[in-house]
Amino acid sequence: MIEFQRIYNENCVKTLSRIDDESIDMTIASPPYDDLRDYNGYHFPVEEIASNLFAKTKQGGVVIWVVGDRTVNGDETLSSFKHAFAFKDAGFRVHDTMIYAKNNPIPSDCGKRYRQAFEYMFCFSKETPKTFNPITLPIRQEKAFRSFRITKVGRNDLAHDHVAPKERKLNNIFYYNVGTSSSKDKVAFEHPAIFPEKLVEDQILTWTNEGDVVYDCFMGSGTTAKVAELLGRRWFGSEISSEYVEIASRRLASYVTKKSSTRAATKRKVAAS
Repeated sequence: MIEFQRIYNENCVKTLSRIDDESIDMTIASPPYDDLRDYNGYHFPVEEIASNLFAKTKQGGVVIWVVGDRTVNGDETLSSFKHAFAFKDAGFRVHDTMIYAKNNPIPSDCGKRYRQAFEYMFCFSKETPKTFNPITLPIRQEKAFRSFRITKVGRNDLAHDHVAPKERKLNNIFYYNVGTSSSKDKVAFEHPAIFPEKLVEDQILTWTNEGDVVYDCFMGSGTTAKVAELLGRRWFGSEISSEYVEIASRRLASYVTKKSSTRAATKRKVAAS
């Protein structure tokens, strides 16, 4: 039986083997890939993880998989796409290929290449996503947009060509600050590579509702746990490194305790009334 609000100090394959099928609404994770991250020497079987995640994900659930590539002797490994095919072979749909772009990438000499400033952020879905709460921006548009798409009967015959929109969804390229500006928790930076909290927030809000189950199979510094806790999602995670579990536990202590205390106070107030 899996406990929520807990990080399991073990390989995620072991954690997944102990939970019921179709019990996770969303997984969000960034695996240790191509030796780009110093992950205490641990490696992982992506095909086995993808297969297990497919079994444990609910119909309509999603996996957000953030991954990049290493360049070796001038040649990119394309491990990100190998991961994508592994998830596709496991049964997932590649629902969206998003880009996580870094506003402030680490300065580096890239030789005869432009600076590397992004990672892939795949959305793998088990059938059509059951939840989609798009992030939108208001727009001032008095006239309807005119489409340049050509259909069987010509241009400008799509339904939205005749409606002036009031808002629009964000594009699938997301820009975030990295490094010390990505979190206020100093302890988090004892981990070598942390998620920007805003990235996790945007994805959890988009693909889940309050009370849904969020999982991170490489919990690292605990960013997914923190954000899921603050957004009212049930969460659990796996982390094979005891060092990183200790870092995440120290980071989460105040947030989980504060949230629990608030809930308890609310219950006492309701009972008293």
